[in-house]
Amino acid sequence: MTEEPSGGDLSRLRQLNAQAVLRALRDDKPLTLTELAKRTGLSRASTEDVARELIERGWVAEAEPTAGTVGRPARRYRFRADAGRVLGVDIGGHSIRALVTDLDGAVQHSTSVPVTPQLGRKERLAALDTCVAAALTGADVTAGQIWSTGVATTGLVDGTGKVMLSDSLAEWTGVDLAAHLRKLVGAPARVENDSKVAALAESWRGVARHAKDVVFLLAGVRTGTGLIIDGKLHRGFGNAAGEIGALPAIGWLKAPDQLRAWAGDKDEFEDVFLAARDGDRAAVRAVRRYTRDIAIGVSALILTLDPELLVIGGGFSRSADLVLQPLRAELDRWCLRTPEIRVSTFGDEGVALGAVRLALEQVESRLYDGAELSPAGIAGASGRRAAGPAGGR
Repeated sequence: MTEEPSGGDLSRLRQLNAQAVLRALRDDKPLTLTELAKRTGLSRASTEDVARELIERGWVAEAEPTAGTVGRPARRYRFRADAGRVLGVDIGGHSIRALVTDLDGAVQHSTSVPVTPQLGRKERLAALDTCVAAALTGADVTAGQIWSTGVATTGLVDGTGKVMLSDSLAEWTGVDLAAHLRKLVGAPARVENDSKVAALAESWRGVARHAKDVVFLLAGVRTGTGLIIDGKLHRGFGNAAGEIGALPAIGWLKAPDQLRAWAGDKDEFEDVFLAARDGDRAAVRAVRRYTRDIAIGVSALILTLDPELLVIGGGFSRSADLVLQPLRAELDRWCLRTPEIRVSTFGDEGVALGAVRLALEQVESRLYDGAELSPAGIAGASGRRAAGPAGGR
């Protein structure tokens, strides 16, 4: 980090220095001025000036002295993760989940409400409102204290936060989720497809956090994908990157039918996996046929992206011990190079955590623009961009 202005742009230089200090504090425990200067490459004097400004703006605070310290301790600084709250919401076919977290993503409260894919638009939105209200109450915060909301939903989402297409939820195509959440909570809202958001969670704090190029497979009653390219979620020009399952020849639409044949045309697949694990030959065949059906699409994505890592998430990831070996065998058959395959450890909260990450990205975009530390400051800054995308593009 240089401390000399380029072209006389002192304002931009201060902004860059503030970014460097904030990133250092967000990535680590409380740091002294000396430690901050070393991490950022700034002089001690410049670091002190930046720290003072960030304290005045409300983004940074002095940390409490370490217990047992002899003599006058060096001042240490911390990012104020405790100063605000964000909301992450996962709207699925069978449940709606809401998480309230601090500005570091630490979960303060989690609430889940059961629903069904057949539920109408009005009823599903009412269940969403109930879930959000319960999460806020459980976290002991009001809607006005939420800085930003991230929303994950099944279906294809456009850049404004509206569901362009949903073939798995009744009456869901055309729902303006961003507008609904802004009205419900009052904070800026970003909306994204659930598979993409789950990939974001893996890249943020999951098994893919050290990988740059990742294919994430959301395996369940529906099959979806999210792509991480060079460490960033790849959305594509129309926010439809990775939607390879829309191509009938890939076979993803009929893949669950292999499991339904054993389960009696039901979408409850836990029993077939349990039976396969116990050695039931018909169940084992059903799981392997399902795996073969999804392997073609996964192979196509791997051949296109050549990822470092393939991550298996979603409801079926709990039965990954039955899927991994036959899937790897199919990938070895079709791919020039089979990447490392890992299983998500997030369980049912992966998509909701990705929604939290969406919300935090909104906050972070204001961190470096000189915004004051307040929900109104974040919302006001976002409001100036209301005509632009709210879906993370």
